[in-house]
Amino acid sequence: MNNYLEKLHWRYATKKFNPELTVSDDHLETLLEAIRLSASSYGLQPYEVIVIKDSEMREKLKPAAFGQPQITDSSCLLVFAYRTDIDQNYLDEFIENNSQTRNLPKEDFQGLKDMIQNSVLTFSENEKEVWASRQVYIAIGNLLSAAAELKVDTCPMEGFNPDEFDEILGLKSKNLKSVALTTIGYRSEEDQLQNAKKVRKSKESLFTRI
Repeated sequence: MNNYLEKLHWRYATKKFNPELTVSDDHLETLLEAIRLSASSYGLQPYEVIVIKDSEMREKLKPAAFGQPQITDSSCLLVFAYRTDIDQNYLDEFIENNSQTRNLPKEDFQGLKDMIQNSVLTFSENEKEVWASRQVYIAIGNLLSAAAELKVDTCPMEGFNPDEFDEILGLKSKNLKSVALTTIGYRSEEDQLQNAKKVRKSKESLFTRI
């Protein structure tokens, strides 16, 4: 556990990446699997992740992220987008996946299906957006921890224009709406933030023990 905490102390939101260094395919697939295995409400995973290594596409997206260099200097850009079509069809596919994965009849999941129908499917569009966005951030948290374990640098980002990203990536036609980004790569030796002490609240101010 001490080694894990050391990795968390090592990580920071990397602002300056070394564009000459590339994350290996093995490491990238491990990070994507960490995202896939992340917890989500009911296990619904109401989002998708667009994995962008192509340099031309990232150059095209950079202005929509206010010119931030992480977009192009990192090894890979991940765009997290929540689904805008969490409906009966989505639920039916989810139940089918449960049935096939666990080799059980769909009837065994009727209770789960009823719970989702009586909760998530009754949400307004705005409530679904808020709910789905929260699930995205759980996945990003898992990604950051997994990357730290591999000594891969990351930068979670909200500083971008979602509408422009959606337009460039054609997300609307796929029932997706971008909500957050994470860049992956390796820090530049010129990034002074890597040597800064991590600033966090004290345990006393953060935790209430009852």
